[in-house]
Amino acid sequence: MKNGLLLILWLLATPLSALKAEDKISHRLLVTDYGGNRVCIVSASGEIEWEYPATTPQDCWLLANGNVLFSQSTGAVEVTRDKKVVWQYTAPPQAKVHSCQPLPDGSVLVAECFMSRLVIVGRDGRVVKELPVKSTPKVMSHQFRGVRRSTDGHFWVCLMDEKKVVELDAEGAQLREIPLNGQPGGIVKLPNGHLIVSLWDKTSIVELDENLKTVWRIGENELAGNPLRIPMGIHRLPNGNTVFGNYIGHGFTRKQPMLFEVTPDKKVVWEFADHTRFKTVCQMQIIDTPADPLNGEVLR
Repeated sequence: MKNGLLLILWLLATPLSALKAEDKISHRLLVTDYGGNRVCIVSASGEIEWEYPATTPQDCWLLANGNVLFSQSTGAVEVTRDKKVVWQYTAPPQAKVHSCQPLPDGSVLVAECFMSRLVIVGRDGRVVKELPVKSTPKVMSHQFRGVRRSTDGHFWVCLMDEKKVVELDAEGAQLREIPLNGQPGGIVKLPNGHLIVSLWDKTSIVELDENLKTVWRIGENELAGNPLRIPMGIHRLPNGNTVFGNYIGHGFTRKQPMLFEVTPDKKVVWEFADHTRFKTVCQMQIIDTPADPLNGEVLR
């Protein structure tokens, strides 16, 4: 009886994290180190498994065949795990690229600042479709950030400097314009029709329903230990949690986590803050389990 009582007292006094250490969250991930000029795969234990040099890379995708697709300021590149370039697009010299996305037919969507256009690039590296986007930013390098094509074939474009998102149809015609209280950096359309948007200057993250009503929001200082600085990357996980990239530049370098995972009730359950080996990580794909972005299995 005495031993049983002691066991109960120990259980009550022991943190849950200690009781279930095997349940502690960890992630294997693909990241772009914008300031470090490289793309990396990081193991769940924090080791760098693979890396490849890039010029200020932002967007990144792990494809089902194991290749890595990423955008860099000069265009986009697909690389095998043995570091062989199997596809490449070089944007015009005046363009600056922050976003790319693999498409089901093997082509790649690329957004070009300064050019006011989206392009779909074929497997031969040539533009097969050009989609002009009406845009009048104050700063041309702030024209586009996150750009995505949803499973219905529509395009969602973050016109960062103009504080709005536009939805385009499959041919590039504008269907609607969504004004926002801030500069959008990333956008993801969810299967239920909701949109998640990260807002650069208002340092917040919002989820909008089909009627554009805010149904979920994280404010700048709402998460203890994780104040938002310049939220960018978004990855909604199968369990309903969301991983966000927090661009720790512009004076905030080395001061807080670069990536963090948040539950629907706004609890931070995982962080990535390797300031020793990484400079600025703000885009990611969680790659714990195989998933094919071409089939809409990766919500980022």
